Amino acid sequence: MIRDATLLILLPAALAVVLGLTLAPGPGIALALIPAALLAPVLAAVSVLRRRPLVVSTADRVTLLRVGLIGVLTAAGVLILVEAIPARSWTLAALAGVALLLDAVDGWVARHTKSSSASGARLDMESDAAALLVVSCIAAVTVGWWVVAIGAMRYLFVAAARFRPALRGDLAYSLFRRTVAAIQASVLWVALLPFTPVLFATAVTAIALALLVISFTRDAIRLERQGPEEPVR
Repeated sequence: MIRDATLLILLPAALAVVLGLTLAPGPGIALALIPAALLAPVLAAVSVLRRRPLVVSTADRVTLLRVGLIGVLTAAGVLILVEAIPARSWTLAALAGVALLLDAVDGWVARHTKSSSASGARLDMESDAAALLVVSCIAAVTVGWWVVAIGAMRYLFVAAARFRPALRGDLAYSLFRRTVAAIQASVLWVALLPFTPVLFATAVTAIALALLVISFTRDAIRLERQGPEEPVR
């Protein structure tokens, strides 16, 4: 279990060093790649190591692999921002595609190995949010920075919940919510493909963002109607 967390940290760090030495335009950028690549993996590793009992399931390992890829994508995002690498390439699209696709894989593994857990679900959810944020930042270079709202939406919702206790409540399963979430990942990936026309990428991401706003608005209204949960006495 500790080995899993260690590998999770070392993999993106090693890749970031390689990227920095070969592609970064200067030593400052090369150094910046390391914390960028390590942020998501370290947070995930800390989350896993704080579990009691300390258990890492097969599904968790899939999620941790995805978090490692998120770290690599974050480092790639830094290189894109300084124009060291193009914002759209087949390599980048492949990495993002695998990271986004693993969202479905870890859930499938958890169900089929009967290893679902509350801690695993939280790790999965936070990994989903991190992946969308990183990929939306990369896509923003192509379609415009407004698209970062797709990746930032959940974090804004969590921030709002600090001031509106009702937003901390539990939501029932919603096919609409799940479908909209899948659409976000799909259109962001399409926006990274080198052959996708920029106008088309802009249009589909705008539609996806509109659907996401509708989804979060629906959830917020439902939670407000439910009211805050009563404290346990």
